Amino acid sequence: MNIQDKLSPTAKEIPPSGIRKFFDLVVATEGVISLGVGEPDFITPWHIRESSIHSLEKGITSYTSNAGLLELREEISKYLETGFSLKYSPQNELMVTVGASEAIDIALRALVSSGDEVLVVEPAYVSYSPCVILAGGTPVSVPTFQKDDFKLMPDALESKITAKTKAIIMCFPNNPTGAIMEKEDLEKIAKIIDKHDLIVISDEVYAELTYGKRHVSIASLPGMKDRTINIGGLSKSFAMTGWRIGYVAAHPEIIGAMLKIHQYTILCAPIMGQVAALEAMKNGHNEMKKMIEQYDQRRRLIVKGFQEMGLSCHTPKGAFYAFPSIQATGYDDHVFAEELLKETKVAVVPGSVFGEGGKGFIRCSYATSYSKISEALERIEKFVTPRLNGTCDKVI
Repeated sequence: MNIQDKLSPTAKEIPPSGIRKFFDLVVATEGVISLGVGEPDFITPWHIRESSIHSLEKGITSYTSNAGLLELREEISKYLETGFSLKYSPQNELMVTVGASEAIDIALRALVSSGDEVLVVEPAYVSYSPCVILAGGTPVSVPTFQKDDFKLMPDALESKITAKTKAIIMCFPNNPTGAIMEKEDLEKIAKIIDKHDLIVISDEVYAELTYGKRHVSIASLPGMKDRTINIGGLSKSFAMTGWRIGYVAAHPEIIGAMLKIHQYTILCAPIMGQVAALEAMKNGHNEMKKMIEQYDQRRRLIVKGFQEMGLSCHTPKGAFYAFPSIQATGYDDHVFAEELLKETKVAVVPGSVFGEGGKGFIRCSYATSYSKISEALERIEKFVTPRLNGTCDKVI
């Protein structure tokens, strides 16, 4: 039997995650400093872990409502209103998902039909386009550029819209660039979205991680709430990646459609994670603020380091990624990342795994300790300097 003949053509054609490829290389290489995977180096605060442990000791191990614990949805509702001026009913406009990743997947499956086009603002998180394809749609890249601080520009958006366009998926603060969209930027985009009657899938999982500017959700703009699927989670802000708790806020009819898919594929998010999320939402904000302060210090260090060694690097205003250009070295970004890992044991992610607009860049996560970032920058500078000075053979 030829197993390949039994597999779905779609599943065979979708490439594996470029991020995970480098994660696997890191695991297989001893002594590596990883700036690759976007995961906080902080441990989930003790009181959050303890709440889940205590719930297990009390035997709270059952299913929850498909939409998630009502008390958690109520807390998320308060959080969105207090933090981002967003009002959602916990009864029918909010649901708890298995991470933001599940929310993205089922949002697309609830919206997309065969032949529909979905605009993907790039550079973008690696799952967006594959999830569009798995939903039966066609992803269409909308590029952003370093000269614009990687913001989505109105002309770039307008030029990609066709009669087949149904939705746009975007992430601000952005993974991988660290770009943010301010209110005046979003207002220009909202006019185009409204004009063409599009749905926005807004991945705001990094909403809390901004530096000097408060995050503004496109859903908070006039007329945008009903056409926005707002996705968030606790992985990044509360250092809860392994707990796999996300949430989605949207119009009741959209939530209803997503909930049906969620019922048949997931049933509900794990109750232990939901209990921990509830504690985080209620009492975890001080620890979150302390983590953000640490990220800000690391952000300044890594950007200064890249700029001083001669690599162009815009200053990220959100998330926990720097996105320096390595074009001056003459290297392809994949080759650069592979050679860097081989020679210096520093792991970064090639920018092109995040779409065409990422070519010639590398993504470097500063969600690791200050000392490790300092050491990584020293190693990278030793690798980069001879290539910038022309004293090392360049591999294109």
